[in-house]
Amino acid sequence: MKNKTIGFGIIGTGAIAGIHAQAIKAIKNAKLVGAYSLTATRVNEFAKQYDCSAYHSLDELLKKEELDIVCICTPSGAHLEPALKAIAAGKHCLIEKPIEVNLAKTDQIIAAAKQKNVMVAVVFPTRFYPGSQDLKKAINKGRFEQLTLASAYVKWSRTPEYYASNKWRGTWELDGGGALMNQAIHNVDMLQWCMGPVESVMAIAGNAKHKNIEVEDTLVAILKFANGGMGTIECSTAVYPGAYKKLEIMGTAGTVVMEDNDIIQWQFADQTDQDNQINKTRGDHNSSGGVSDPKAISYSGHQKQIENMIDAIYNNGKLLIDAEEGRKSVEIALAIYKSAQTGQQVKLPLLMSQTSTQPKPHT
Repeated sequence: MKNKTIGFGIIGTGAIAGIHAQAIKAIKNAKLVGAYSLTATRVNEFAKQYDCSAYHSLDELLKKEELDIVCICTPSGAHLEPALKAIAAGKHCLIEKPIEVNLAKTDQIIAAAKQKNVMVAVVFPTRFYPGSQDLKKAINKGRFEQLTLASAYVKWSRTPEYYASNKWRGTWELDGGGALMNQAIHNVDMLQWCMGPVESVMAIAGNAKHKNIEVEDTLVAILKFANGGMGTIECSTAVYPGAYKKLEIMGTAGTVVMEDNDIIQWQFADQTDQDNQINKTRGDHNSSGGVSDPKAISYSGHQKQIENMIDAIYNNGKLLIDAEEGRKSVEIALAIYKSAQTGQQVKLPLLMSQTSTQPKPHT
């Protein structure tokens, strides 16, 4: 399949769709076949900008024989319907994070994909950066010994205009949550990828700045992991001017700290030549990481993830983040929202009755 051109379609033409289009364009054997949106003028403009065909019918796009993979870039709570249609048409799916806003919808996608024998991947580009890969290798080698503490910080700034720009933003139904489910979900995924399953959570949440949205703009959570480690999440869209996202993984024999997608601390009790090389090559940030502008992110992580998907489909490679992996961060986020709502500790795995999108947390 080396010489095959992989055809891509994009469903939904909001800001993140442009990142997908740029990533596809950067891949030698990939071609953007077409895009579909409910809004005709928007998809027409998008198609002109990214040199592809505009479709005003999803069914027509999915009929294209040259279409292999569909990127679903609709609002989070509107992933299910296009995913099921694409899967039914035999198309592989790359779904923007989170895979869906509750586990019932998520499980429908997983079941449909298994039935049709198609691949579903969930967009978490942070895993694909070199620093993240080095961190995961160090964990797998046991270099931290006992994993002790893990913390995620996503303290960003969003304007009232950001939430007002689309009716779905800041709603439980279509956004699925606020600073946690929308912005910090990448680091939720990184926490569980590094530390393993979450055993229980405690959380508080509220609205410090954005009073006119249904969901939280600020949240703090405490996590207990099944491996005995503990962790915290602090996230917000209500701070000025905002800061790079940060991930800290610490054990009894080592510490790694990542800021945005770059390693800023790499230290182990048994320091090696490779460790010294990693410390020498720590680079500067190549983007603002979406701190105050959601459009100010690099497409390189998406490109790496799309390349991973192509390799998994056509070269028997391993899909790094399949639908089951994408499900994990949704379950953790829902448990955190349940705790913020009830003021109680919530244990995982969740009962199905606990997995619907929750009402606004109590403050």
